[in-house]
Amino acid sequence: MRIGVLALQGAFREHQKILAECGVESTQIRKNTQLDGISALIIPGGESTTIGKLMNEFGLLEPLIKMGEDGLPMFGTCAGLIMLAKEINGSRQTRMSLMDISVERNAFGRQVDSFEVDLDIPVLGAQPYRAVFIRAPYVTDVGSGVQVLAKYGEKIVLVRQGKFLAAAFHPELTGDLRVHRYFLEKCL
Repeated sequence: MRIGVLALQGAFREHQKILAECGVESTQIRKNTQLDGISALIIPGGESTTIGKLMNEFGLLEPLIKMGEDGLPMFGTCAGLIMLAKEINGSRQTRMSLMDISVERNAFGRQVDSFEVDLDIPVLGAQPYRAVFIRAPYVTDVGSGVQVLAKYGEKIVLVRQGKFLAAAFHPELTGDLRVHRYFLEKCL
């Protein structure tokens, strides 16, 4: 098994480090010729508008949408959640539209409003999960096939739809392997 990590922007190296700690091989994806042979894809955080533009520029957007529609498991964190969403409130920016969710960008404020908090995520066990939110989005609406896995207050911050997982926070920055392991076990 080899997991592709979109390496256009964001903490892609940190995702690769976590995957290595999970005992899984990964590869950086920057162009469409690197897609062959991957078992899944992680779309890291960053700036979703820029990620969408770069995915178009490097010929990745259409092939990845097709791969997702054909069943390739995908995990999006922060901007990756936005890229996977069907709807982005108030925006017509590029997206993959693979998950039946609506999202609000920068919903917790600006960079200076970033924070960490303990979340209850029952699918990961009883121990709280320390989540890092950086200019984070959240999910405002989910379709009938989407499972809500975690909320921060009333805001939905972790969802799963079949082989797709999306987090509003950055699990690659915590050292806690549970979210990545959940993706590897439940979505692959």
